[in-house]
Amino acid sequence: MSNESSLSLPELNDRIAILQDNIRQLVEQAAAASGEQNQERIADRIHQQNEELERLMKERDDRPKK
Repeated sequence: MSNESSLSLPELNDRIAILQDNIRQLVEQAAAASGEQNQERIADRIHQQNEELERLMKERDDRPKK
């Protein structure tokens, strides 16, 4: 899945920070959630957010250093 984004480095860093905050909030929701369905739904969202975070961090790290 090689969809190079046209995000600038500051935009990439902003998106990474947003994803990290989303993941933190989802972890807090998971801790407070009751019921297996809620926990599974939150776990799926955490997984999706982590995948996106890893992709963006790799994209950032693969950029040429200036």
